[in-house]
Amino acid sequence: MTSTQLFGARTADTPPESPATGRAARRKHHAGMARRRSLAARYLGYVGYFVGAGLISGAVVHHPLDPDRYTRIAAYGALVFLAATVLNEFVLTRERPGLPRLLLVMGASLLLSFGIGMLSGGLQHFDDFPARGAVLVPAGLVVSFVAYVIKDADTPARRIFGVVGLAIAVTSTLAFLGLREVAASMESASAGGHSHGTADEPEADDHAPAVTTAPASPGVPDPGASPTAKLAPAAPSHADGHAH
Repeated sequence: MTSTQLFGARTADTPPESPATGRAARRKHHAGMARRRSLAARYLGYVGYFVGAGLISGAVVHHPLDPDRYTRIAAYGALVFLAATVLNEFVLTRERPGLPRLLLVMGASLLLSFGIGMLSGGLQHFDDFPARGAVLVPAGLVVSFVAYVIKDADTPARRIFGVVGLAIAVTSTLAFLGLREVAASMESASAGGHSHGTADEPEADDHAPAVTTAPASPGVPDPGASPTAKLAPAAPSHADGHAH
C-alpha cells in the first residue's frame, strides 16, 4: 500500500461529530428559524404595547364623563398591554424567568401601562381638560419611571432614588406647578372648548319671535295678554223685560 493510499484512507475517515455538539447546533439552528418565523408574533407584541397604552390613555382622561364605559376601555387596554408583555417577555425570549419574576414583571407592566396612558392622555387632551391634564402629566411621568425600573431586570430597584430618579421628581414637580398655572389661565380666559358632550344647554334666544297660541275657549283670557285687558261683559241672563 502506497503512502498516498494510506493518507487518503486516513483523511476519508473523519471523526464523527460529538452528540453534544450536534444537539447544540441543531437547537441553535431551530431557535434561529423560530425567530425568523415569529415575525407575526413580534409584530403583535410590539403593536400591543401601543394599542394597550392608547386605550388606557383615552380612558384615564375621559373617565369622569362616563365611568362605566371608560372603566371597561381601561380594562381592555390593560389586558392588551399584559398580553403583549407575556408575548415579548416570556414567549419570544430565550430565557424563561421563574414565577416570582413573572409576577413582578406582570405587575410592573400593568403599572407601566397606566403611567404611559396618564402621560400621553394628559398631553393629548390638555386643551380639553386643563386641570386634569396638569395632574396626569407629572403623575404619569413618575409612575412610568418607577414601573420601568421595576420591570427592567438589568436595573436595580435602588436606582429609583438615584440621580435619574431625582431628576424625574424635580421635573414632575416643576411640570405640575407650571401646568397648573397654565390650566388656571386657560379656564379663566375662556369657558368654552372641547367638552366631549358636557356642554351646557344653549341659552334661549331673546330675539326669537314668541309663539302664540289661541286660547282654549273664548271665555279664558290669553296668558300672554296684558293684565289690564278685561273680558267683555257677558250678556244679561234675564231677558224678561224687567229692569233691575
